Amino acid sequence: NSLLYAGGAVVGILISCSLTAYAFAKIRFTGRNLLFSLMIGTLLLPYHVLLIPQYVMFQKLELINTYVPLLLGKYLATEAFFVFLMVQFMRSLPRELDEAARIDGCGHLRIYWSIVLPLCRPALITSAIFTFINAWNDFMGPLIYLNEPGKYTVSLGMMMFRDSDGVAANYGGLIAMSLVALLPVLLFFLAFQRYLIDGMATSGLKG
Repeated sequence: NSLLYAGGAVVGILISCSLTAYAFAKIRFTGRNLLFSLMIGTLLLPYHVLLIPQYVMFQKLELINTYVPLLLGKYLATEAFFVFLMVQFMRSLPRELDEAARIDGCGHLRIYWSIVLPLCRPALITSAIFTFINAWNDFMGPLIYLNEPGKYTVSLGMMMFRDSDGVAANYGGLIAMSLVALLPVLLFFLAFQRYLIDGMATSGLKG
């Protein structure tokens, strides 16, 4: 369940945020700066402010006890931090590449897919790492939207080792479960740490 949730979140973030970032970085349209500022402003909005309205909305749509409430926002580019990260990286790419592609007859989708995405690999992998770790460790979202133990993620599954007073009843099982929860995140980070460093180091550069 955790792999399904984390994997779906990574795919959604990479698709939606990269498309949104390309629009902000490479396409000129009316109100672009205003929309970008509003998007950055959402970073100041506490996550907990939206919990009740979102829950009521998904409850009316009969989507409680499914993974849709957890993943829908990932596919709608609601993570402003990752959009900002990719925008800064895309703005650092030479504009001559876009101009040469347009001379060859490429449209925006072709430029996005064939030129921008391959060059933005460090930023994409950085976003993927953060998204995977956040989704894997997410406790509040699954706690609110998932009701059946069969759909619980690892973070919720660890609660099953507590007794009615909230005290760990099986320390051995709890430690083993904690190790299982830690290993995928650790391996994922070690495999892509070089790209993570490159992405964070170059996303703030422009020129």
